Parts: sequence; C-alpha cells; structure tokens
Amino acid sequence: MRKRSKYSYCSESLRKDSGLERYEWNMNTKVNIAGIEWKNPVTTASGTFGSGLEYSEFVDLNQIGAVTTKGVSSIPWTGNSTPRIAETYGGMLNAVGLQNPGVDVFVKRDIPFLKQYDTRIIVNICGKTTKDYCDVVEGLADCDVDMLEINISCPNVKEGGIAFGQNCCQVEAITKEVKKYAGQPVIMKLSPNVTDITEIAKAAEAGGADAISLINTLTGMKIDIHKRKFVLANKTGGLSGPAIKPIAVRMVNQVAGAVKLPIIGMGGIMTGEDALEFIMAGATAVAVGTANFIKPTATMEVIQEIENYMKKYKIEDIRELIGCVDRV
Repeated sequence: MRKRSKYSYCSESLRKDSGLERYEWNMNTKVNIAGIEWKNPVTTASGTFGSGLEYSEFVDLNQIGAVTTKGVSSIPWTGNSTPRIAETYGGMLNAVGLQNPGVDVFVKRDIPFLKQYDTRIIVNICGKTTKDYCDVVEGLADCDVDMLEINISCPNVKEGGIAFGQNCCQVEAITKEVKKYAGQPVIMKLSPNVTDITEIAKAAEAGGADAISLINTLTGMKIDIHKRKFVLANKTGGLSGPAIKPIAVRMVNQVAGAVKLPIIGMGGIMTGEDALEFIMAGATAVAVGTANFIKPTATMEVIQEIENYMKKYKIEDIRELIGCVDRV
C-alpha cells in the first residue's frame, strides 16, 4: 500500500456565511494523461530529482502529481568526465552524461521506494541504440510503474552520433519500436535543438506516442577566459533554468497546435506563475527541474501557487486553463 498524505490537492470546499448567502466551491486539480490520472499537474523533470529518495527529507512525495525519475539505461552508465556542471546567467549547463546504475538496480531499489507513496511513477529511459531503449522498456513492461518517458535527445551511435530526436524519421521509427514492448503509456521527450519542433512532434504522434514532453535542454557552451579553456570537460552541455523558459513556452504552444497528444511542459519553471504559462500555452501538466537544485521544496510551492491562483480567479477546474490562449 502507498502512504496516504494528510494533505489533499484533489479538491477543496470553500464556504461563506453572511447571514443571507452560503455557497460551496469545489476546486479540481486532477489531470488525465493517456488514461493515467494525476492528483495535480506537477511532476519533476528527469535528472533533477533522482528517484525521489534524495529529496524525500524535504518534500512530501505524496503531494506531487508524479515523480519522473532520472534516466535509466539497460546497463550502468558512468557519465561524462568532470567538471560537468557550470552555472550560467539565468540557468545552468550540465553534461553529466546520464550517469545511472542501470535498470536492474532501478527495479530492485527505486521502484519499491517510490511505491510507498501516493504519486504516479514515470520512468525516464535513455539509450544509445534503439535496442538499448527497447531492452529497458521490455524490462519494465510488467513492473508497477505508471508511465515511461523516452529521452530521445541521446546520441544514436549507429547513425554517427546524431540525437534520435533531431530527425523525424528516427523519431517515428524509435517510437514505433518502443511501443511494441511497452506495458505502460509512452511519453516521447522532445529536444529543442531542431529546426521545426512541430515536425518532430508529428513524427512522435505518427509513431504511436501516447503523450509528449518538452523541452529538453538547449545545447550551450561556456569558456573560462582566464584559463582559455572550456569550463565543461565535455565542451558543450545542456542549458536549463529560467533563461530557456520563453523558448519552451513558445514550443509547447506550437506543438499544442500541431498534434492531439497531451503535453507535459518544462523548461525554466521556478514558480506557479511559470507553470501556469505552460498550462495556458497548451500543456496538460508541467515538470519542475532546475528549481529543485535551488530550492528542494520547489515542486510543493508550485502546486500551492497554482491552487492559490485558482482560488483568486475562482477557477473550479484546472482544465479550464489548459490551452486557454490562442495557438501561434
């Protein structure tokens, strides 16, 4: 049995007595993504929250709509050489390289930990070949997890290192292959490092994706002018944080107008107001990433701030806000 929280984020009754009037207002923050209901539209961005264990001292995992795990590969990955993290103005660069102990350790250690809590479990999956992805997906097919998020920003070593997510044909092909082995709904996580994000989203939809998440990090670089060398050992890294939010909101809005799939929006969300921008742009749910490094309680605060907004503007159902602005 999962632990039940004393807190409820599914609904709230507000009553007012003035002698002449009395009313009750119910607020619903539940969202449904590919048939999976979340208690609220907030999850964690992969790679910023581990599998929740590191944050469980600061965050009541019962309060979060879903926990999205760090990337899981078919075998252990050691990641890139150090230094692999660098601060930037308005964000950070990371070139960790998806270090993880592999799917076998994840199944034995992380799933049992997360099953203690009343939250949805989304497993992020990474690989270097299509077979890598499919091996992990097949290994998780009978596991008690709710959704799979496929990180197609990984370099395809069979195709000279280009990321799976940068080529429409590859996106459609890998989505189709993964779906053959999946026992859970499949979320394709899109890279922003492309010419037209809508074409990539359409390819994922054509391949049978159940949902889409975006954006992953933007490729960036930092140089130490005093040492006259790259700050990161990998030379380039993924830029995340507030600096990328306007780009992410724009891409979510574009994709919302191009496909019929539910969208999980992410990229620089620090507050509930940031999250609401993504929701109004067309995202059904949002993921909080870099903010977790600055403030471990960020996810809970985003949830509370969304609820405060709904109370202020008398929004009875979060679905009233999803995609409420025009498409570009």
